Amino acid sequence: MPTNDYHFVTRWRVRATITDVADVISDAQGLPRWWPAVYLDVCELEPGEPSGVGKVIELHTRGWLPYTLRWCFQVTESDYPANLAIEASGDFNGTGRWSFVQDGDFTDVTYDWQIRAAKPLLRRFSWLMKPVFSANHRWAMARGRESLELELARRTAPTLEQRLRVPAPPGPASSGPLLALAGAAIAMAVGLITLSMRK
Repeated sequence: MPTNDYHFVTRWRVRATITDVADVISDAQGLPRWWPAVYLDVCELEPGEPSGVGKVIELHTRGWLPYTLRWCFQVTESDYPANLAIEASGDFNGTGRWSFVQDGDFTDVTYDWQIRAAKPLLRRFSWLMKPVFSANHRWAMARGRESLELELARRTAPTLEQRLRVPAPPGPASSGPLLALAGAAIAMAVGLITLSMRK
């Protein structure tokens, strides 16, 4: 596997119906509202079919590392509410598949994400920084689970008063020791590679 290839499988278990979960995940334009830690901006470029297949979405995203990603996805499969598949292009290229399975009062969510980094920073330094870039993805998905649970609580609250009591979702990462350390590691990697190329 090339060093700039990544394969992530994320699993969540949330107390909700499969249709409620599928409705939240498939609402791409709502991502900046309910998952603001990662999704900075989303724009629909093509509406696609009524099923969602063919829909094209442009996104601006980030994690806790000091860089952002610009990419698009096209919905390639939609078997509501069980599956949703996308093809990504831009700062990374690949495929993603959301799967939902009802288990009693819970829904088991699986996201299978296979991508190749195309953004120069990720492509050039994956051989050295892959564990850090992978940790960045895991952080983003952990915020996704938190945010999904809060959004489901908001949507299913029986009264307006209870809906208003649901906390806001976690926002973008702020500057902190971990972010500073990651930034320093990336800067050091760039410096070492630049020096080695001059020799």
